[in-house]
Amino acid sequence: MPVVQLADVIVPERFSEYQSENSMTSTALFQSGVLVPNPLMKAEISSGGFSVNVPFWGDLVSVADPGGVDPNLSNDNPAQLSTPAKISARNQVVRKSFLNSSFGSMSFAGELAGSDPMQRIADRVLSFWNRTYEYRLIQSLIGILLSNVANNNGDMVVDISAASAANPITVNGTQYTSPTICRNAIVDAASTIGDRLDDFRAIAVHSAVYREMVKANEVEFIRDSDNDIMFATYAGMAIIKDDSLVMPSAGVYMTVLFGPGAVGYASGGPSTGFATEIWRYPDQGNGGGASVLFSRQNSIIHPLGFSFTSASVAGESPASAELALAANWQRTAFSRKSVPLCLLVSK
Repeated sequence: MPVVQLADVIVPERFSEYQSENSMTSTALFQSGVLVPNPLMKAEISSGGFSVNVPFWGDLVSVADPGGVDPNLSNDNPAQLSTPAKISARNQVVRKSFLNSSFGSMSFAGELAGSDPMQRIADRVLSFWNRTYEYRLIQSLIGILLSNVANNNGDMVVDISAASAANPITVNGTQYTSPTICRNAIVDAASTIGDRLDDFRAIAVHSAVYREMVKANEVEFIRDSDNDIMFATYAGMAIIKDDSLVMPSAGVYMTVLFGPGAVGYASGGPSTGFATEIWRYPDQGNGGGASVLFSRQNSIIHPLGFSFTSASVAGESPASAELALAANWQRTAFSRKSVPLCLLVSK
């Protein structure tokens, strides 16, 4: 007699296609425009190899740039020839991550609960991957922060976490006597990018930091006219709250300001197929049975302007903790201004 089974409710091919199309779209980072799908990364995500080389062009160097010179001064001497300037390219190495997870349930547990736990699992797989990707991005940003301090004189970072009345920290002429986040500290952090500080569109904060911002009455709530939803902003930037923004030191948090397109990403199922599998164990539970849903994702989530060196990666893909290591990151952008990120460390 025909019966409806889990495999009939969740068609693996269609379920995987849904995952691929909608992954990342529900996160605040994506909605703010911080993450942008990268066509080259997408094309390479399911190809062979552990990493992808993503080249990028630099800008034309003007007299306003370091090392720049005045443009030519025109004259009527036919023997005086202009020398064309060139544009330079650099390469950034992007590491792939081959990830999977599985979720199972005993059938008898569903009988007692009065509902199907496997259907609930299926409904939450997309959210699981979204939160996983957001966490791995934040770990990558911690690694970039530590690398920047170690290798680039911390030119993207303002750290007031050790400030006190007895040991004040001075940044750009402002003396900080408290390690708690404040507007001046955010302005100083944004100013590390120079005259492009108005480019920042989103600010990611820990909930403890957000609480201080609200107490200071510096958070504005704006209504989205399309969806009639109120969302929080700070100095015109969309606020992203994530409690993963924690530094290794206890009680110390990282705040990140993002410009548009700061992070490239791609995700998809394995090239060999079987992005989603459902397996049935009819003998488990003394014949009551069990079901397991397997979900597999290949992903790239990469802050642009950096190379992942893989200097300290033990496995076939970097673990979250390895993304947070300074040794695995190297800035390849032409200048500080080419990286639409800044980082603030506070309590």
